[in-house]
Amino acid sequence: MSSGSRLIAPFGGELLELHAAEDRRRELLTGSRDWQSWTLDSRQSCDLELLMNGGFSPLRGFMTRADYDAVVSRMRLADGTLWPIPITLDVSRETAEKLAVGEMLALRDGQGNLLAALRVDDLWAPDREEEAAAVYASRSGGPGAKLDEHPGVERLHRRSGPVCVGGPVEGIRRPVHYDYPMLRRTPAELRGAFATMGWRRVVAFQTRNPIHRAHRELTIRAVKEAQASLLVHPVVGDSRPGDLDHYTRVRCYQAVMPTYPPNMAMLSLLPLAMRMAGPREALWHALIRRNYGCTHLIVGRDHAGPGTDSAGVPFYDATEAHALLQEHEAETGVGVVAFEEMVYVPETGVICSVGEVPPGTRPRRLSGSELRRRLSRDLRLPSWFTFPDVERELRRAAPPRRKRGLVVFFTGLSGAGKSTIAGALMVKLREMGGRAVTLLDGDIVRQHLSSELGFSKEHRDINIRRIGFVASEIAKNGGIALCAPIAPYEVVREDVRHMVEPGGGFVLVHVATPLTTCEARDPKGLYAKARAGLVKQFTGVSDVYEEPRAADIVIDTTEISPEEAAHRVVLHLERDGYIAGKE
Repeated sequence: MSSGSRLIAPFGGELLELHAAEDRRRELLTGSRDWQSWTLDSRQSCDLELLMNGGFSPLRGFMTRADYDAVVSRMRLADGTLWPIPITLDVSRETAEKLAVGEMLALRDGQGNLLAALRVDDLWAPDREEEAAAVYASRSGGPGAKLDEHPGVERLHRRSGPVCVGGPVEGIRRPVHYDYPMLRRTPAELRGAFATMGWRRVVAFQTRNPIHRAHRELTIRAVKEAQASLLVHPVVGDSRPGDLDHYTRVRCYQAVMPTYPPNMAMLSLLPLAMRMAGPREALWHALIRRNYGCTHLIVGRDHAGPGTDSAGVPFYDATEAHALLQEHEAETGVGVVAFEEMVYVPETGVICSVGEVPPGTRPRRLSGSELRRRLSRDLRLPSWFTFPDVERELRRAAPPRRKRGLVVFFTGLSGAGKSTIAGALMVKLREMGGRAVTLLDGDIVRQHLSSELGFSKEHRDINIRRIGFVASEIAKNGGIALCAPIAPYEVVREDVRHMVEPGGGFVLVHVATPLTTCEARDPKGLYAKARAGLVKQFTGVSDVYEEPRAADIVIDTTEISPEEAAHRVVLHLERDGYIAGKE
């Protein structure tokens, strides 16, 4: 670890900025017209940006099979260099079949702009089970298994392309960000700023949450312990589903920065797509921060972990990340500043670590779930917990539930009663007033939004995601959307939840009317056609219906009327504070 007058060297000794020279750039732009193209998703775009700006030095592109296998099995590249997280470009089978080793692949953003060119050195099918076991310490969630609760494993098995393309990257243009341009410093720019200010020892604070009083106290202590300056370096790429949007978080960071002593701290944003891989990810964060010029990294309890599963069991031990970073500290060259949980002690009026709590006192803490509950119910946040300006931003972003948009998503077999209940609920909500209510019935959406789609699994998934997108826009703008498709697949329902929750509430209603009852009703004659083989891939007959793992409401309409069923939903919405009633 460097303690002299120079900045710490990048990991591997050189900051690799993968940008094509101007002549080469023009050549690539011309040649790309004849290449296959791949549109990057949000994670791939973040990975490409950090490849291009040097944040992933010493990588020169997306990993080949040799590097991937070495990273998965032993946290090293094929040449032995330490690297704990696979950086791969996964694509569809259709795209892979059109590629050959030695060809070029155009990497484009969602608007079709050419961001980079990749020379195809390798094409292979990754072992997702092995990757899950090694990188995420989990083997669950494989094909045919129950959807895994770890977000990283869930993405591997359910959302990743089946083929990876490896090879060096030549950058054409950086991904465009119109938000906070002055805070999006590249490694070279941040290193230049450190050099100008005379910072040689810099401790990085990794976060994907707002900074409250305990976090500020933790960072102040870290600065003193490391005898360093502070880089507040929050993630503004993909993080855990359900996290606050980065716009709100950045406003919170900006509100807190003036509370630090002059010339102690700097704020810069990191376009990283987190994997939530716990210990391995913490080690990865250290290498990235070294490339940005940092000599130390603050490592809290369960650093980069996704928390606990539905049974309340942590995915990782709280100190695993500390141990792995300390084991490799000499090789990373990044000092580990480890901290316990910080709590408030009312008897002394100070914030301290749990190990410093005086005997006989009762420390206070506010969990993330309790914070969300207080915001949703319009309850006061304790003054010891956060800063007034931060609380103001949080309330702007997360108003009480009764003032937020909402999606009530009904799922169940054909004939279960979804549309009828949703129609009755729509009338009841319109009677109450206050918010616009829109019904997105499956048949109506098919007619007006998805008329060109068939009923294959792929087309049904597209249809549900379209419904989710429209519903999320309604909720984002303060309205209520009632959705009533069959939506037979768990992963797609969860996709809709993830679309909606950043901007509104989401309530999943499983209309669990049995197949025998639905088939006896058969209002459209579809079951009869399916049994006769006239309708293919019909849910409940020739295709599976995956019952929701965690529906908010379960209703069987066998023996209750649509009005009773709708009333149950109303009572649930009242109880949870989404409409006037119990809050």
